[in-house]
Amino acid sequence: MTGSHERSFEELRTQLQEAAATFADGPDALESILLGIVDDVDRAVREPLEIFPVCHHSPASAIAMARRLREKQPKVVYLELCEDMAPLLAELRNCRLPVAVQAFATETDGFPAEWAPLSVVAPITEASAEYQAIAYALDTPGVELVLVDRSSDHVYQWDARAEHPDNDSASPGSEAPPAEEEAALHGDAVGVGIGDLRPRFAELEEHLLRHGKVRHWSEWWHQYVELPLGEGDRDTYRQVMLLIGSLFRHLAPGDPHRVRVDEDRERHMWTRMRAHLAATGTDPADGLYVCGAFHAASRVAEFGIHGSDTFEIAPRTATKWQHGLIPSSHAAIEAQFGLAAGSVSIAATLWAKNLRRTRVEPFRLAGQAGGRKPRARKAVAAPVPGPAAEPDDKLSGFLRRPPVLDRLDEAELLGWCVEIVRAARRNGYLASTADAIAVFETSILLAGMRDRARPTPYDFQDAAVTCIEKDTVPGRRDVRRLVEIMMGGDRVGQVGYDALPPLARDVHDRLAALDLRLEQRGVQRALLDIASRPELERCSDVLWMLRRLMPPGAARPIMGERSLGERSIQESWDLALGTHQRALIELGYEGVSIEQVLEQRLRRAAYAPQATAASVLEAVEDATLYLRSSRLADELGTRALDVLAAERNVDGAPEVLRRVRRLLAYYRTSEPVLPPWIESFVKTGYAHYCTLLPMSFTDDDATVRQVAAMLGFLFSMENLALSLGCDRAQLQLALAQSHPQEPSRTALLWAAQVQLGHLSRAELRSRCDALLGNPLVVPAYPRYLSGLVHALEPVPGLTDFVVEAVSQAFGRLPDPVLLPWLPTLVTTLRAGGADLAPLLIREAGRTFPGSLAALDAWIPPWRVQPEAPSAGRREAARGCTLLAAHPGTCDAVAALLGCEGTWEEPGSGRAGVALADRHPDTAVALEALLAG
Repeated sequence: MTGSHERSFEELRTQLQEAAATFADGPDALESILLGIVDDVDRAVREPLEIFPVCHHSPASAIAMARRLREKQPKVVYLELCEDMAPLLAELRNCRLPVAVQAFATETDGFPAEWAPLSVVAPITEASAEYQAIAYALDTPGVELVLVDRSSDHVYQWDARAEHPDNDSASPGSEAPPAEEEAALHGDAVGVGIGDLRPRFAELEEHLLRHGKVRHWSEWWHQYVELPLGEGDRDTYRQVMLLIGSLFRHLAPGDPHRVRVDEDRERHMWTRMRAHLAATGTDPADGLYVCGAFHAASRVAEFGIHGSDTFEIAPRTATKWQHGLIPSSHAAIEAQFGLAAGSVSIAATLWAKNLRRTRVEPFRLAGQAGGRKPRARKAVAAPVPGPAAEPDDKLSGFLRRPPVLDRLDEAELLGWCVEIVRAARRNGYLASTADAIAVFETSILLAGMRDRARPTPYDFQDAAVTCIEKDTVPGRRDVRRLVEIMMGGDRVGQVGYDALPPLARDVHDRLAALDLRLEQRGVQRALLDIASRPELERCSDVLWMLRRLMPPGAARPIMGERSLGERSIQESWDLALGTHQRALIELGYEGVSIEQVLEQRLRRAAYAPQATAASVLEAVEDATLYLRSSRLADELGTRALDVLAAERNVDGAPEVLRRVRRLLAYYRTSEPVLPPWIESFVKTGYAHYCTLLPMSFTDDDATVRQVAAMLGFLFSMENLALSLGCDRAQLQLALAQSHPQEPSRTALLWAAQVQLGHLSRAELRSRCDALLGNPLVVPAYPRYLSGLVHALEPVPGLTDFVVEAVSQAFGRLPDPVLLPWLPTLVTTLRAGGADLAPLLIREAGRTFPGSLAALDAWIPPWRVQPEAPSAGRREAARGCTLLAAHPGTCDAVAALLGCEGTWEEPGSGRAGVALADRHPDTAVALEALLAG
């Protein structure tokens, strides 16, 4: 037996040995490679467990796979696919291909935290050998499908980053994501496929492309592998694929990590297969091992059913993996595996053409969505096992045979030309019948220049670009993209309802009242009249949570808003849940309902090591807004209190102030009492910011806006803080200890002193006038104004004074000082525009004249000198003349209080208010304050 096996490839060995001696410098330089390739083919062909080498998404492999499965009808199919993905394969019948089997982990246990989330995808198309094997095994009674490749956990265990943590380039998903939406359907997942067959030797690939007169590897494979093997017999197909796999393996560069991973994968697969054969007692002749051609030509010691059992499979980590199906597309597969744009669509077209030509009936899962029902076929009797046939040498004849010149199919090429011209005209190109003729002739010309008797789709694409493409692209798609669409387009898969995780099904069920086909791709408009249909409020709640959890385009509100204490009575939404189906499915890996996922994410954000008081307050607001959960809000609010007390900077002060104001306004209008956590937050924040205030006035890292936000917190929360036990002396001491040097912060301190009563408006006005009158300080005056503008946040009562100061600056500052400051003023108002600009605009509207005619006679209020009251006016002001003239109000109040009395007569000597006469200090102080 052994001698006959050795003689089967003896003729090929002799020919390759003669070629090595002729073309190489010596017989040893090339002979070992060529003879090693033959030995690899011979070894794989002689293996009792039949090895079926494939290339992923190859129509030739799919045709050969379908033909071989019908001939042999194996009882066990061993498939090179992650072993933990097996339970999901039965759900493929509920999907429209292409889809991807995904393993996903949001939290890592055993891997670095920065790797999260972990994601592994295995895309599956109908024109692939793996789908044919899966469909045959799942729909044929008595057939077992066994996945033997490493698990998703081992994909990351064997990642190069585990050995080189500082080498980010080793990350499988480190490249920038594709620009197109369909090409990014897999996200940053690590792609695994069956039969990744591409030269790993750059010089070899360059040599093949140059001598094959093609532009990229996909075109070379289509021309020199797909077409010749499309109608080949089983032995020829197997031996040629084994030859290619062995050639690429021998000429692969010596990347030690990649070589070790490949060999460990082969050891893992053969170890799993031997264990299964031993456990079930299956005859190797009844099995079929489907793997990539690169792994079929393996030389590890564990190769074969009689290989060694020394390889130990490492245990998985404690990472919890979730599994599901996500939609895929031809563009996503091309981007994942580095294929040329449009190559998978061309492969799908070639698959359909090969089926018609070879009349091979493919396997298709029963009930598969998106395709025709399989025809009923007669049961085929299982082949009677006989003695194993000797492997014949098919390689010698195949390599010596000249390429078969396929005659030109003029009808097909003419149809392509007519269709591309029609598509070009629909997209704005000025194409005509002459262009169709030119594309036809150019396609034949290019094929002849590239030594082809028949133009390929790639030749036709180049010809169409040459003849139709002009200087500019009139629409969104260029001619190359139009050809790809015409050849089959970018098919996008869809996961059926029954294959969705529970969360995704729950979302579809809860949105059923909208009467929309949410599984469709594209944007759909949803109109919610909550006032007339109250049941739609539940749909509104779901949509707002989806907007919070999913990418921006999945659920976009057009009309209506959701804020604390407010609910819309009508809403309008643009929904694209079908387009973003992958994101919805990945939400299902985190929980069984969107409420649970949102609560988990809010907790994760609040308890993250980098959490700030502002981010935790945002989580509190979201918990109240979307979940309406006071329990969660109280828990997260207590966490915000702890985070605030531990902060040593004021970076988040503006955001903290904005959110605390909003939460306080909500609780004061919707709750009978304030929650304990927000009272503690205000009390702690008052003491915290009083402590940080002196340092912040002189700290270069703290901006003016942040210091103003601190003052805003202290002043706006002062009443509540004092009622809770805080002491105002804390704030007074903090301001007394503040000694800023920068002009804008100095102006901010002045405003705070005015608010506390330590500085009058007259003194503040005199200081500003002194600054404008000092030539040495005039260049810095705009910075003082910037501080006053920021002071509107903590001291909005200074709005009229800020308008006065800005007007004085425009009137008195020289242009070389004023003009450079204007952009700073604009950016300041824009940064705080939601609060500051309306105050200034409203006050300016009250101050300045409303018409152009009144401008000439207008005098600024701050320039009007107040008149001193005369003695007569002071005497006339004595008494209560208004009350005496209209006594009804006082009589009614007296009757309500039960008081009795009579009105004094004028001139009785007791006119006026006796209390004010006895204690005039209060009235004098009030007069001085109003006059200032």
